[in-house]
Amino acid sequence: MRLTFLALTIASLHTFAFAAPPNLLLIIADDCTYRDMEVYGGQARTPQLMKLASEGMKFTRCFQAAPMCSPTRHCLYTGLYPVKSGAYPNHTMAYDWVKSIAHYLQAASYTTHLSGKTHINPKSVFPFDYSGKENPDPAAFAEVMKSSAASGKPFLFIAASHEPHSPWNKGDPSNYPPASLKLPPVLVDAPDTRDAFSRYLAEITYFDSQVGDLVSILDASPQRDQTLVIVLSEQGNSFPFAKWTCYDVGLASACIARWPSKVKPASVSNVLIEYVDVVPTFLEAAGVDRPSILDGRSFVPVLTGEATSHKSHVFGLQTTRGIHHGSDYFGIRSVRDARYRYIRNLTPEVTFENATTQDPTFQTWIKMAATGDAIAKQLVHDYQHRPAEELYDCETDPWNRKNLAGDPKFAPQLTALRSQLNQWMQQQGDQGQPTEMKALSRMPKNATAKESEPKSKKGKGKKKAK
Repeated sequence: MRLTFLALTIASLHTFAFAAPPNLLLIIADDCTYRDMEVYGGQARTPQLMKLASEGMKFTRCFQAAPMCSPTRHCLYTGLYPVKSGAYPNHTMAYDWVKSIAHYLQAASYTTHLSGKTHINPKSVFPFDYSGKENPDPAAFAEVMKSSAASGKPFLFIAASHEPHSPWNKGDPSNYPPASLKLPPVLVDAPDTRDAFSRYLAEITYFDSQVGDLVSILDASPQRDQTLVIVLSEQGNSFPFAKWTCYDVGLASACIARWPSKVKPASVSNVLIEYVDVVPTFLEAAGVDRPSILDGRSFVPVLTGEATSHKSHVFGLQTTRGIHHGSDYFGIRSVRDARYRYIRNLTPEVTFENATTQDPTFQTWIKMAATGDAIAKQLVHDYQHRPAEELYDCETDPWNRKNLAGDPKFAPQLTALRSQLNQWMQQQGDQGQPTEMKALSRMPKNATAKESEPKSKKGKGKKKAK
């Protein structure tokens, strides 16, 4: 009886803790390598994010499922991995049967808003109230808060920035003199590389000011303590070895969460979380049951300190087919555990190409390689020519430069991760190369017919280029 009483008491306390649904503010950057931010030890000054991290929790192992803007955002807003939702190439669209966070929260009396960059389709899957154009509108956020206070309805406000996406023309580059910068080991040391990196860092600081604008509006209101704030940095930047790739720099993301009285200030978590977990996390915080179709799992217990573990593996994929200046096809699949990342290149015989390889910076690298620069030659080769399998120790090799796939000492890790990836692909209906070749049909401009909902889900609706 005592155990039963204790269990009921704990359950009632948990219910009480979430009895008043919180407001939800999600802020996301665009093409930002998380480790370039000051808050993660980088060179770009981020005073607003530093302050937010001091008031909440900083995650050191957050990942998205695709290193491109459109599939990343579809995954983030639906709680489904890209192939399952149909949104796996860039400039993509979800299947008509897919539901997003907007549907789930509207059914729970939330108002749902997306301000700034969209890059999602079709609108029927994402029935947000939209505002802003390329960047979030602080005035719209202030109005949503005012309306929420008057109506008593909680809100979800997604602030989707366009920064620091190229062409890196915002912020003050004079704060980052090119000659004084420390370049990552995956970049060739050339004047135009340093100049571009300077402008990129300045735009990260500009994004940080956008975070400050939004959070200051919230903090000046009585709703501050009733609002869960999460800030994400999206996939890696558009320099080589980041965006468009499944290396750690391409798939890793900043994640900072503040939830007054729920999240311990200045706390740090090393658990593995994914963008696909954000929807179920918001739903649990709001007191909404998790639909069984979702791929993600709530990390509310991690936020509140009730759990110190979450996932054992995180997954990612890249579909080059259909992107600007991309190879006709070059599919990549990846899985990572707490330490090792395994990458499978579906067509290693194909040269890897994308907008980055056409950029003047990369063209400079090619010229340097041709004139005998050994570092440029190695980086150009490694970026465009990949082996069938790659394995990296992300603890000792965070930039994923030493491929361990052929080292017998790491055969157990290779075998285990290979198996995990096979299971994930099978569970997602990902056939590898045949799925890659269907990518063009998942882009609105190429769609000729509606895709059917999986048989197991029929009738269960409840449950511009980069």
